[in-house]
Amino acid sequence: MMKFVLFMGLCFALGGLAVASNPSPYYGVVGLVMASIAGCGWLAGLGVSFMSLVLVMVYLGGMLVVFVYSVSLAADPYPEAWADWGVVGSGLGIGLVVGVVVVMLGAAGVLVDVGTVNGSGVSVVRLDFGGVAMFYSWGVGLLLVGGWGLLLTLFVVLE
Repeated sequence: MMKFVLFMGLCFALGGLAVASNPSPYYGVVGLVMASIAGCGWLAGLGVSFMSLVLVMVYLGGMLVVFVYSVSLAADPYPEAWADWGVVGSGLGIGLVVGVVVVMLGAAGVLVDVGTVNGSGVSVVRLDFGGVAMFYSWGVGLLLVGGWGLLLTLFVVLE
């Protein structure tokens, strides 16, 4: 399990690096989608399954809207690819800075194991599932108000 979490963390970092190092939205969105899926897999590996599913829906929906908007604004016939020298240089520079920070934090003892959200002791319910139950039982009024507001916004936009 630890290898899976480390692999997801590496994919998340590489996805962020792909977004930060590429000026073209055509190729940057690939890194953005990779980073969001890896981040949600990372959270699922740590035991936060509900939050992971919510983040997948929110991130991918929001990112695709932003991607379509930025592509329509950029409309670049020859976008810069990942193999261009400027993109490779900035990617290596950002990767070097992130690597140095991770090594420094590891040497300082900041990166420690904090555990997951699994219940301990006599609790047989994971803490993530208990939070979902409380969200729907105590927050039903706010969910209804938020749903009504979204429906009203949809009708206003369609008018």
